[in-house]
Amino acid sequence: MPRKLGPKLIFSLTILIVVISGVSGYLNFRSQKRQLVETMILGADQLSRGVTGATWLAMLDDDRRAAYEIMRVIADKQGVDSIRMYNKEGRLVFSTDSTEPPAVANFASEVCASCHNKTGIRNRPTEDARVRYATSPKSVKTLNMVTPIYNEPSCSNASCHAHKASTKVLGVVDIALRLDPVQKQTKAITFQTILWIVLEVGIGAAFVIVFTRHFVATPIQGLIAGTKAVSAMELDHPIDIGHSGGSQELDELVDSFNLMRERLKLAVAELNDMQQTLESKVEERTQQLNAAQRKLVQSDRLATLGQLAASVAHEINNPISGVLNLSMLLERLMASGNYPPGREAEFRKYLGLISAETARVGRIVSDLLAFSRRSKPQRAPADLNKLVRTTIGLADHKLKLISAELILDLEEKLSLVECDASQIQQVILNLVLNGAQAMQPKGGGKLTIRTRLIPQEESVELCVQDTGEGIAPESLSKIFDPFFTTKAEGKGVGLGLAVLYGIVKAHEGEVEVVSRRNEGTTFTVTLPLKSRSTGAEIGEVQVQSV
Repeated sequence: MPRKLGPKLIFSLTILIVVISGVSGYLNFRSQKRQLVETMILGADQLSRGVTGATWLAMLDDDRRAAYEIMRVIADKQGVDSIRMYNKEGRLVFSTDSTEPPAVANFASEVCASCHNKTGIRNRPTEDARVRYATSPKSVKTLNMVTPIYNEPSCSNASCHAHKASTKVLGVVDIALRLDPVQKQTKAITFQTILWIVLEVGIGAAFVIVFTRHFVATPIQGLIAGTKAVSAMELDHPIDIGHSGGSQELDELVDSFNLMRERLKLAVAELNDMQQTLESKVEERTQQLNAAQRKLVQSDRLATLGQLAASVAHEINNPISGVLNLSMLLERLMASGNYPPGREAEFRKYLGLISAETARVGRIVSDLLAFSRRSKPQRAPADLNKLVRTTIGLADHKLKLISAELILDLEEKLSLVECDASQIQQVILNLVLNGAQAMQPKGGGKLTIRTRLIPQEESVELCVQDTGEGIAPESLSKIFDPFFTTKAEGKGVGLGLAVLYGIVKAHEGEVEVVSRRNEGTTFTVTLPLKSRSTGAEIGEVQVQSV
């Protein structure tokens, strides 16, 4: 069975036409055949009665030859196979077939069965009982009609006959008509019936095909094409199946589809407008968030500079005081206007100290300016070890103030990292200052900074470990939340680690924190060597507490 509706309708209706035509043809064939047989039986009955009537006068005159000659003449007619006459004892007294020997038929024979049966003798057998189908010795199929010869009053009262009036039947005439004409007509009827069935099926199938294609298949194909266009979001062209053969139902369906298409078109237009508006708003909000983030990073950087102000001022004050003392000493030595004889080496030494201390001040100021300068975020290959050393130069004095021991475990020949050097330096400085503040209540400790290459992940690892008080387990999951801090009032606003987290995530990195109470905290920052695709997923912060 095909799956498409058009072929299904054609197949189903054609089968229906075949069945109806076949049943109608079969019933018509049977009706014609029955009429033909009934006509032949009627003709056989009339012929048999005609034979008995034609021979009646000859038999009344007791002229058997005349009666037999009449039957021979009739038997020579087309369609008559043979005529036989039996007396009341069942003896064959005459047959138009000269080769048939005389014989006595018993009451069980086909000839006698029409009148003699188990229920008794029937003097007036029915027409159906008198008819039988047989095959002659020449293998010719025949229709046999048995007609009783009754003992009429004219016979029983005749002087030549010795039959009593009580005798009802004197004998029977058995006429065999050939069935060849009937068979020929039956074949002709069969051929004609089959021809008509084929013609009816052909005409019906052709009509079904044309009707189905015109009224069903073509409109449905138009609907399918229209719905495919709608599914492909081609909403500018209405669905059209033509009006030459469309039905009311299909027209209503097309109107419904077109109405749906128009509404979908309006909805898509509204969605596009909403999308454009949303995209513009998202872009605007993103720009605002980026600006806020940059301000937040700069604010954290300035807050970090504020934390370094005192120690940096002290760090700068020492070399400046030295320079001032050395310059005053040189001024006294040159009070006479000339170099004291023999003290040129001492002069060079003092000048060298002045140059060294001045360079030291310049280096500190330069690092501070580089750290505090607001620059446009940009990524470029950077040496992580160099960033660590530069950052340590800013916080070195603060570490000395709290008696912290700095341990640098930097892997040599570390691969360059594609990053924003200024932002990564801010990450390092935040971790170092947090570690220093965590160790301050204990009067010092060890601050270890470690760098490692992770070849299998194509990334580098930065670890900052302190031996401070550690972080409370209940606070560990909140340390990256903005404005969350465990420091005393005035010591911080809780933005340092939040900014650190944002910078690391912007670099597609990860942050892991391990803290043990009264033993210390370890921050591990993992950064990819190269920036991954913009659609890369950002890893979640891993927080552990012991």
